[in-house]
Amino acid sequence: MNLQHQVLLSRNCSSTVSLLPHNSSSSFNPTTTSSNLPFGSSSALHFNQQRPLSLPHKFKHTTFTAKGAALQTIAAYSGGDREMAPESPAKELRRILQLPGVVQAPACFDALSAKLVERAGFQCCFTSGFSISAARLALPDTGFISYGEMVDQGQQITQAVSIPVIGDGDNGYGNAMNVKRTVKGYIKAGFAGILLEDQVSPKACGHTQGRKVVSREEAVMRIRAAVDARKESSSDIVIVARTDSRQAVSLDEALWRSRAFADAGADVLFIDALASKEEMKAFCGISPLVPKMANMLEGGGKTPILNPLELEDVGYKIVAYPLSLIGVSIQAMQVALAGLKGGRIPPPGSMPSFEELKEILGFNSYYEEEKLYSTSSSQLSPERLTSSVYSLQRTARDGGEQKDQNPQDPVVEVITPDVYNNYDADGSRGPFSGIWSRTLRVKITGRDGFERLDVRIPAGFLEGITNIVPALVGVNIKQLLNEATDEMGGKLLLDFNDTIGDRIQVFLE
Repeated sequence: MNLQHQVLLSRNCSSTVSLLPHNSSSSFNPTTTSSNLPFGSSSALHFNQQRPLSLPHKFKHTTFTAKGAALQTIAAYSGGDREMAPESPAKELRRILQLPGVVQAPACFDALSAKLVERAGFQCCFTSGFSISAARLALPDTGFISYGEMVDQGQQITQAVSIPVIGDGDNGYGNAMNVKRTVKGYIKAGFAGILLEDQVSPKACGHTQGRKVVSREEAVMRIRAAVDARKESSSDIVIVARTDSRQAVSLDEALWRSRAFADAGADVLFIDALASKEEMKAFCGISPLVPKMANMLEGGGKTPILNPLELEDVGYKIVAYPLSLIGVSIQAMQVALAGLKGGRIPPPGSMPSFEELKEILGFNSYYEEEKLYSTSSSQLSPERLTSSVYSLQRTARDGGEQKDQNPQDPVVEVITPDVYNNYDADGSRGPFSGIWSRTLRVKITGRDGFERLDVRIPAGFLEGITNIVPALVGVNIKQLLNEATDEMGGKLLLDFNDTIGDRIQVFLE
């Protein structure tokens, strides 16, 4: 049967484009020819931030001609209709890397920071081992954090956002076999990409002292192991190969390793701590078909800080900002804590309002979705759901009309038992069974002199008292009742002021 697709193009053009079947190792990329072009090729016909058209296996090889801003194609469809599968995070990341310009990727450290990156409009993000080690362990990024902790944190991050996330895989946490396990674990955690470096264990943080790298052979073998793990997992995860040999050995060594990483199958190359713009240009000149990553270490690293346009001019494709979010978070918390210590809460404008916080965290969308599953019983107050043997009723004082109350007084609903008796659960009369025939009077007088509450409830309903008056939590009312079981009505059991100055009195009637 035939199926129509309408595709919007970002520029006026007239080109014949070949549509190839979608598979696990490649994604559809509209180009001026049917050949595969490298990332960032200027000859590619890009969709300007829109997803490329992905076709399922059922589509046969088809060509169409694009004219103007829209086109229609009639594709040969070899079976019944079926819904197209969503694009995987890895394929989405590859699509983003094919868009014009430099891709900016701030580094997150938890689910909330990743969500804020997405809300700010960035197309992808990195996880920062430096920041995760700081936020999760409050320890330096010197090899303390483990593979398991990084995978766990990463899974929380990828589940919180819909944009692709590149995970910091450090040095793979061991030899080539450990690298394979790391790659497979990151794939299962939902990462779109993984960054692997050639440092020894324990590793050192980038731009810091004491960095050492493994041999050339072992460094290349790690990347080959990562590529094999990707194939074995039927994944398309993007492998970012990092070398720290610029500081550990020399620039020439870093360039040699980068070429070898590209030959081994790395998708993106990264030399950490390049010391000048000239070194950055030399790096971008090698393996021109493989995208290059820049690391703009905020606050003073070894690499010059360039803006995205300058980085694009040098030849970079993606840029990470590793410390921005964790850095401003630390400073903001320090300022807030200093204020709190001096008795001041953060001033307006220094933090989101409560309503803004609820929106960021999804409270409003949660409430809207919750309505889809609401039932008549779920609309009742929590007190109504406490037990089927209780019913709600508003109690009024004996003897006519109630006193005038402060118009701001809360409405109080009291739970009372429908049935009670003078016997214990086994049918026998015990020393405490008599309380069921007695009544407790709870009276609260506000510090302003207004009467807040004056109710009577069966003395046996002990749990209900603390529901009404939280200040009674921890008071052994049962013992007080035992001691006063033979007292006449009107005995005062309790008389005290709570923490806000209201007077609370409990009488046995």
